[in-house]
Amino acid sequence: MGLTKFFFVEYSHTYGSTKVLAGRFLTTSLLLILLGASYQSASAQVAVPAGRGVAQLEARQQRREGNVYYFDGDVDLRFENMRLRADHVQYNEKTGDASARGNVKFDADVQHVEADEAHYNFQTGRGTFREVRGSIQGQRRTNPSVLLSPNPLTFEAQQVERLDEQTILVHRAWVTVCEPEKPLWKFYASRATIRIQRRVEMVNANFRFFYVPVIYMPYATVPLGRRLRQSGFLVPHVADTSRKGFVIGDSFYWAPVEWADLTVGAEYLGRRGWSQIAEMRVRPWENVRLDANYFGVVDRGLPGPGGVRLPQGGHRAQVQLDAQLPGGWRAAADLNTLTSLKFRLAFAETFAEAVNSEVRKSAFVTNNFRGFSINFALQDYKNFLSAAPETAVVLRAAPGVQFSSMEQAPWKKLPIYFGFDAAADAMHRSDPGLLTPAAVQRTEIAPRVTVPLRWGPWLGATTTAAVRTTRYGSQVLAGTVVGDSVRRTTGELTLDLRPPSFERVWERGDEKWKHTVEPELTYRYVTGVNDFGRFIRFDESDTLTDTNEVEYSITQRLYRRDAGGKAEELLSWKLAQKHYFDPTFGGALVPGQRNVFEALNTLSAFAFADGPRHFSPILSDIRVTPGGRYDAQFRVDYDTERGKLTMLGTLLNLRPYRESFITLAHFATQANNTLQPRSNQIRALVGWGELNRRGLNGSFAFSYDVKQQFFQNQVAQVSWNGGCCGIALEFRRLALGPLRSENQFRVALLIANIGTFGNLRRTEKIF
Repeated sequence: MGLTKFFFVEYSHTYGSTKVLAGRFLTTSLLLILLGASYQSASAQVAVPAGRGVAQLEARQQRREGNVYYFDGDVDLRFENMRLRADHVQYNEKTGDASARGNVKFDADVQHVEADEAHYNFQTGRGTFREVRGSIQGQRRTNPSVLLSPNPLTFEAQQVERLDEQTILVHRAWVTVCEPEKPLWKFYASRATIRIQRRVEMVNANFRFFYVPVIYMPYATVPLGRRLRQSGFLVPHVADTSRKGFVIGDSFYWAPVEWADLTVGAEYLGRRGWSQIAEMRVRPWENVRLDANYFGVVDRGLPGPGGVRLPQGGHRAQVQLDAQLPGGWRAAADLNTLTSLKFRLAFAETFAEAVNSEVRKSAFVTNNFRGFSINFALQDYKNFLSAAPETAVVLRAAPGVQFSSMEQAPWKKLPIYFGFDAAADAMHRSDPGLLTPAAVQRTEIAPRVTVPLRWGPWLGATTTAAVRTTRYGSQVLAGTVVGDSVRRTTGELTLDLRPPSFERVWERGDEKWKHTVEPELTYRYVTGVNDFGRFIRFDESDTLTDTNEVEYSITQRLYRRDAGGKAEELLSWKLAQKHYFDPTFGGALVPGQRNVFEALNTLSAFAFADGPRHFSPILSDIRVTPGGRYDAQFRVDYDTERGKLTMLGTLLNLRPYRESFITLAHFATQANNTLQPRSNQIRALVGWGELNRRGLNGSFAFSYDVKQQFFQNQVAQVSWNGGCCGIALEFRRLALGPLRSENQFRVALLIANIGTFGNLRRTEKIF
């Protein structure tokens, strides 16, 4: 509101012994000031120059000397979104300077400052406060990896300078988000710059826990508000382990733009060498995301027999891409590299990562349009068989193209549907017993026709017939790969029969229950494979054999619907088995060895055929899924030809009381050693709460091999979190054979709104 000229009219009112001055200011466009008076108080509005608007001020006593106003007693000055309260305030209407003394309180947006003395300029927005106590209420974005506190950022300082609406300079101050009366931790700094809703920058800072200095930092930053991304060094971590020795490391976080960041760091391993880490995240557009991470170790090795060091260094890396492209195209990639299984076993931080022997690379570009799909793909799979000596199976399909069509009916009145699959790949396989050329041509085309049939409302069947022609650039003769091409042409017939299902519905009070019995019958016939041993098995497409089989199953389900109309499946039980009319699968089955191909493994994931078979094991799968507090699954494979259970699996997930949780898993195989080594393993996870949850939290997990009678993995984590900080302790034991047997003790201090000090990483929590 502009102020071109004004007039001042002074008059007085006397009440008892108190004389109160009042006045009015007039502008050429608007009456700006209206002053009133009463026995106990007087109020006035003061025009602020430089076009910044109007300030309203109230006080018990007020007077004017030239351009300066003096206010005393419960002074309350309001201007825009700011409020200044004090025992004494003087204001210069010409310069816009205001000074306050005694019980000074200043509020602006999320800022609250209390001081002994304050100086503020309404024109520039700059001010100085002495002997200050203040708080800033930041808006924090939910972050599951960081302990969050509802408390504001609280600080005390000898002097505070308000440079502008978003910047505060603090001298000789401490900062915390704890309760200011009993802070568990504080950051002390000789100078700190507070950038509202962004961060706090501290110079010569030290972190104190229970008033004890823990770490000194010449420069440190603390996130404040919703914007958590800022470049800088992360908190260093220190550890000591039996296999790595003394460990110290740090990382640098770089966020050059809003849509990308990078973390790079290194660790010194006293007994081994040093390690490197890197992690990158890129989100250049809404539908494009790129993530990459790297971990490597330059290893001197631990002393072996005779004092000779045995290095186990190496690296692993992963790149993930997902992008929605114009024209309906989508590109995706998940590329993983690993130098050796020995490296993974030696330096993996978790049991799940250490026992994973597979390394996969896959990338594709796809487009789906009008019932058609075209894909360009790259696949690379490596499965380590042993660490010393290192052996592995390598399968590769690069490059590859696939073109397919879903079932489509060319005639609207006839229920006849046509579709096809076509592919061309360059394949490679390498394992201890087989090595192919770098690129073996494989092409395939498979047209099919589908005819759904229905007899009344009770019985329906779907018939699918296909002709599949596959050509390979090489074949296997007498156990050796030769460059002679071979063609396979098969005829395939599938009849999917759905007999009528049975059901019963009954009511109990406000609930309605439903029990169903659903039988299924599928017949499949494949012919034309002939000499199965000639074809190189690159992937599941090459495990096709002649077969004449029928699969039959029956599934029972129990449903419940409550009074509110919400329905859920409480229980399901499926029994399934296959009968093979051709027990040798056209001669593909080799007696006395483990046989795995499509006709066998589509029902059970566990090998069961080391000789001719007429029947598969009976599969029993029970699922209890009432939702809410618990769910369970019981899986059994019963081999009718051997007369015994060959696989038993149990999985339980329970939440019996409030924040408690229990997960139990048991898997055992009882087949002979030709088919699969016998195993019997138990895994459990028991806990309460969450690592970043307020209060006491704890969890315990283990993996126990019943057959070998030893614990493969044990982890225990306990944390306690208060309103502004917490502490977490962990014990971890890994037993990975001769390459690694290690006990680890870890500790972490969780600082609310900041992060974690220590060597317990959030990605390794077991909650």
